This record gives sequence, C-alpha cells and structure tokens, in this order.
Amino acid sequence: MSDAPITSASRSSGSATSGAGVGGPNGITEDTITSTKASEVEQPPKSDGPAGGSPKTVTRPGDRIFSSLASGSAIFITVVIAAIGAFLIWRAVPALSRNQANFLTSREWVTQDINAMAFGVLDLFQVTVLVSLFALVLAMPIALGIAIFLTSYSPKWLTRPLSYTIDLLAAVPSIVYGLWGLLVFAPAITPVAVWLNDTLGWFPLFADGSGSITGGGTIFTAGIVLAVMILPVITAVTREVFIQTPRSQIEAALALGATRWEVVRTTVIPFGKSGYISGSMLGLGRALGETMALYLILRTTSQAFGWSLFDGGSTIASKIALGYAEFNNDIQAGAYIAAGLVLFVLTFVVNAAARAVIAGKKD
Repeated sequence: MSDAPITSASRSSGSATSGAGVGGPNGITEDTITSTKASEVEQPPKSDGPAGGSPKTVTRPGDRIFSSLASGSAIFITVVIAAIGAFLIWRAVPALSRNQANFLTSREWVTQDINAMAFGVLDLFQVTVLVSLFALVLAMPIALGIAIFLTSYSPKWLTRPLSYTIDLLAAVPSIVYGLWGLLVFAPAITPVAVWLNDTLGWFPLFADGSGSITGGGTIFTAGIVLAVMILPVITAVTREVFIQTPRSQIEAALALGATRWEVVRTTVIPFGKSGYISGSMLGLGRALGETMALYLILRTTSQAFGWSLFDGGSTIASKIALGYAEFNNDIQAGAYIAAGLVLFVLTFVVNAAARAVIAGKKD
C-alpha cells in the first residue's frame, strides 16, 4: 500500500523534469518554442506604393529646380553651338556656289569680282596648323617645367607671386602681344633666325621661305610670340592638376627613399598627365583662333606655302581680319565665312581628339 504514492510522485516529478529540460521550469514544450520562433520571423516592410509596387520617392522642389536649370544650361550651349554652325553654313553656301576653284585644295584667293570668284583655304589651313603646332611644341615643355617648379620645388614665398605673374600673362590683350612681337621681339630674334637658316637650312623647316628673315614677319617669329600667349593657359591647368596629387602617395614615395625628382617622375606627373594634355589642347585651341597678334606680325605673300618656318602668309583668322573691307557684300563676306567654317570644324576636331586621348589615359 505504501509503494503506490511513491510511484505516482515519481511519475509527476519525471513529467516536470522532462518539461523543464525541454522548455524550462514552466514546462514549455517544443511546439510552444516553434510557434514563438515563427512569430518572431521579421515581416517584410509594408509598401507605401500601390500593391506589389516600389515605394514612392519624394522629390523636393529644390531638386527639381536645380535639375531643370542644369539640363537647360546643357541644352542652351548645345543649341548655341548648333546655331553658330548653321549660320556659318547658311552664309557660306552662296559664295561657295560661285567659287570657280576647289575650296579645299586651291591656294588662290580672288574675291573682288563676285562673278569670277576663285578662292581656297589650303595655304591658310597649312599656315594655321604650322604656326599653332610650332607654338604648342615650344610652350608645352616650358609650361610643364614651370608647373613642376611651382608645385614641388618653389619656396612658399616665391610660389604665390610667380603664379600671379604667369596668370597675368593671360590677361594681356593680344594686340599688345602683336605690337611687342613686331617692334621689340622680331628685331631681337633676327640673329637667331639667321643662324638657324645658315646652319640648318638643309632641313625643310629652316630652309629659305617666302618671308623676310631680317624683317621678322615669318612663322618663326609669330610662333614664338604665340607660344608666350598660350603658355599661361597650359601652365595654369597643369599646376592645378599637379596640386591635387594625393599627399599620401607623395609621402609613401618619400618613405621608400625616393628623391624629390623621383617623386615628381613616378607620382606627380603620372597623376596629372591627363590634366597636362587637357591644358595643352586648350592652348592649341587658343592658338588656332588667335587673330590680332598674327595679323600684325605675319607678312602676307603671294608665293605658295612651303612648310618653312621662314615663310610668310596668313592664318585663317588673320585672313578674315584682313578682308574686313569686303564684308559690305554678302557674297564676298561669304567667302571669308566659309574659311571661318573650316576653322570652326578644325577646333571641334582638336577638342574631340583631346577628349579621346584623355579618356584613353584614364582607362
């Protein structure tokens, strides 16, 4: 009789122990745990939009206004450029229809009689390209050297005034450069030009040309003056890019024992190469469109252009300035506008090539 209560108590104790082992002292079962975990599963957030759609995005009025202004600015400049191109084509077509020579391959320029017009841009194009490339070749290494000096070698007390001086060159009017080149620089550079012609006359670039070497009205003189004019443009862009070189890269190179020149060669120049090319192309664009300085320096000639630095002639821009007296007649003015159209396209091609080169460097 006494054994029965003990057995019953043991069973009750076993049941409680079993419950405590599974779910704790309160006797929580496995089913309770499973249902609790299922209820704790994170539910997806409710959508604010339509059923099954993405949530609504809130656009503030300021964002819409700024986006509209930015898009409008891009559209505006595109429309302006397209309008300029359309105007040049519209005004050039009547003159081109009366032209009795091949506009792209002819060297002559006869526009006085609108019934017997014969004009071409071959010589103008060649002079423009040669004087601009000569100026660019002279200006690029000097601009690179100045930018490296200002960013890596110059003491602080000299950097700011020297930078201001170089930037000031860009503010000088082109007619002042032209007068300086004609009256001051040309006589001073004549001995150098004569020596180059006597010593290296066998090379086509320094051979006798259609211009007067002693007179100074040659591509040689004009190119050097033009190089001085585009120098601040290239220097300013290159300097600003070199300044952006990460300081951590420079310090890492110095920590590895690199000299100052090795830091410039392996860190600064590779980082700023695309900016240097971009600045050079900006300078080339300035050189291609320069008018007044070359109008004053270059001496016109009736001889064919021979790709000598001692040739005379006219660039496209200076030729347009020379022919201002004919602008009263729409047909005669159209001949010069056609030449301006060639310069317009040439500038576009140069800028497109520069962007392609820069994009390739970045890749």
